[in-house]
Amino acid sequence: MSLFGIGVGWGRAFGPGWSRTFHCKRGIHSLRVKLTLANVALLALGIVVASGVSVMGMRLYLLDSVDTQLMSTRDSIGGSRVTLEQIDSLTAFAALTDRYRSASGDGGGGGSGSSGVGSSNADSLVSDGIFVVIGTGGRPMTVAGFAPTDDQRALVAAVSDPDALAGDDAPHDIRVRHAPYRVTAAHLADGSTVLLATSTDALHDVLGKALKLDLAVGTLLLALLAVLTMFSVSRRMAPLEDMVETSTAIAEGDLTRRVPSSREATLEVEQLRVALNTMLHQVESAYRTRERSAAQLRRFVADASHELRTPLSAIRGYLQLYDKGMLTDPVERRRAWDRMNGEADRMGRLVDELLTLARLDQRPELRLRNVDLSRLVRDVAEDLRVQEPERPVSVSAEGALLVRADESGLRQVLGNLVGNVRTHTAGDVAVRLGVERVGGVVRVCVADEGPGVAEEDAGRIFDRFFRAGGGAGSGLGLAIVQGVVLAHGGSVDVRTAPGEGLAVTVTLPERGVC
Repeated sequence: MSLFGIGVGWGRAFGPGWSRTFHCKRGIHSLRVKLTLANVALLALGIVVASGVSVMGMRLYLLDSVDTQLMSTRDSIGGSRVTLEQIDSLTAFAALTDRYRSASGDGGGGGSGSSGVGSSNADSLVSDGIFVVIGTGGRPMTVAGFAPTDDQRALVAAVSDPDALAGDDAPHDIRVRHAPYRVTAAHLADGSTVLLATSTDALHDVLGKALKLDLAVGTLLLALLAVLTMFSVSRRMAPLEDMVETSTAIAEGDLTRRVPSSREATLEVEQLRVALNTMLHQVESAYRTRERSAAQLRRFVADASHELRTPLSAIRGYLQLYDKGMLTDPVERRRAWDRMNGEADRMGRLVDELLTLARLDQRPELRLRNVDLSRLVRDVAEDLRVQEPERPVSVSAEGALLVRADESGLRQVLGNLVGNVRTHTAGDVAVRLGVERVGGVVRVCVADEGPGVAEEDAGRIFDRFFRAGGGAGSGLGLAIVQGVVLAHGGSVDVRTAPGEGLAVTVTLPERGVC
């Protein structure tokens, strides 16, 4: 069964969701497949190395057992100093055969002069031995009336130099009739040479079975590792898939989506999730701010166009009347002239206020110096009394209260607040002006007892060109107040309700006075 088939089976066992994930992400270039292949490759390399080392060690051990048996038999033959004629006698041959069989494991124990074998497993392997005597002519000899067999002749033919083999300290590998053997040689007392060979077929069979077992177990381990790795990686990568889904949803326009937390997330993935959510929050905020700014800009342009169009239309109308000769009466001409001058002044004030807002939007550098805010409040109150003698004005600004600020900007703030009272309240409505230092900040309050502002209008009172109830004025005065105060690092608050008047409080930070 292939790894993919195993993975599908495990997917069915763990649920349809896992199986779908496996099918969708089985591409060779996916991270989970690369991690799985890397783990499988590392384990496969380890299995190959371990199998090779174990098989080589087993081969060396078994060959050492076979060589020990052969060398023990050779030493026994060489130490007995027998001749071929003595071997020809039945008794000598039988004794020699028993000794050889005992040394080669047929008898189960050590024979005369045999060193023995260290384990029963090696005894079972050292079998199918070939014993042949080679004469001086290099031909196999008849021993005890037995003619050389085909195996004996093949052994003699496979050994090219029996004398050199007798002098070596270890047996050699040869092939007799396509079968593997370990062979050694010993000299008899009469100069003849005895070849001793033991088959290693059983040894190679054992090594082949061990290798097949290692490969079978290794393949099973590789398949198990591949499935477990794929399943584990799929669970660990679930947060990354959530990030992909979230990014896709955001790309489609859903800026409110965030990456959910996961119980399977690692420390690094959780850090990535938090960082990504933070970035998405900033992106959403920036996008909302840009959309709001674009909407405000469109509304601002539309309102500015409307406000400028009104005086221009009036001036154009009077000019057309004059051009057509319809203003023949000097009184009418004077009235038209005054109206055109009034509309021009209105348009000039509007342009000046727009320029002021434009400069405030560019965050200009303020000309800071020590300013007596109490004196400014008293000056504004005196101006209001002169302009509207019948309006009750109360002032709470005794002594001197120095702040580090731009004097022209503060004068404009106070002028706009008082002008807002004059524009939107009756001439006999009381006004209170006050200034105080509280907890490291300076507060200036301008409050009236007029009709107040509705709750829905209070939230837009600082919007440009906004006029509560469609009243008079350009709708830029309080916007300029807010812009100047924000440039000083302060804030503006409004407290109002229908029938309870309007109170505007300006809060400025207390900078060090030089």
